[in-house]
Amino acid sequence: MQRSFIPGIIAMAAIVVASNILVQFLIFDGLLTWGAFTYPLAFLVTDIMNRVYGVGPARKVVFAGFVTGIICSLIGSQIMLQGDGFTYAAVPLRIAVASGTAFLIAQLTDVTVFNSLRGGRWWRAPLVSTLVGSALDTALFFTIAFSASVTFFGANADAAISWAWEPVPFMLSGPMAPLWVTLAFADWLVKLSLALIALIPFKVIVARLTAAQPA
Repeated sequence: MQRSFIPGIIAMAAIVVASNILVQFLIFDGLLTWGAFTYPLAFLVTDIMNRVYGVGPARKVVFAGFVTGIICSLIGSQIMLQGDGFTYAAVPLRIAVASGTAFLIAQLTDVTVFNSLRGGRWWRAPLVSTLVGSALDTALFFTIAFSASVTFFGANADAAISWAWEPVPFMLSGPMAPLWVTLAFADWLVKLSLALIALIPFKVIVARLTAAQPA
């Protein structure tokens, strides 16, 4: 592994670890967690690696983040089991599967979309790839983690997340919809906002890394 890849891997791992910790803290009446604001930065890291070093290194950073996420999920599940017994052992498993699946598919999709748009305007590839990847990430995670249509995790897991199926006004003021749909939409809005904001650090960091590379 080239030394230049290491900062990207460290940054991705740090984002994944921080997001796994901050997701435990609810804000805005439970619509979001603090982790919702750190997790989208994973797309920024992937896109920077893709622009500066290419598809291969970007994918390596993605897989490093995926492995880090699995480790965090394993540690978190053990903490939950020790605190709550084995009644809901399938719950952390369901969340872990949802998180890992969403992360890997969304990030690899981001890499592919970015690469296909590489030759356009500087902002086009990071913006479009992040929008596509983040939408896919949100859809996959919340569907696998909370949708009542996903039943193969067992009755214990279904019972433990039944709160997410309760009908509530969409975004607290719209038509009635399952709570998890509102949570997913709120999460995606944060990702959308950060995709736009992240264009600034993307341009600055890419410029500095490109200038630092040997000719």
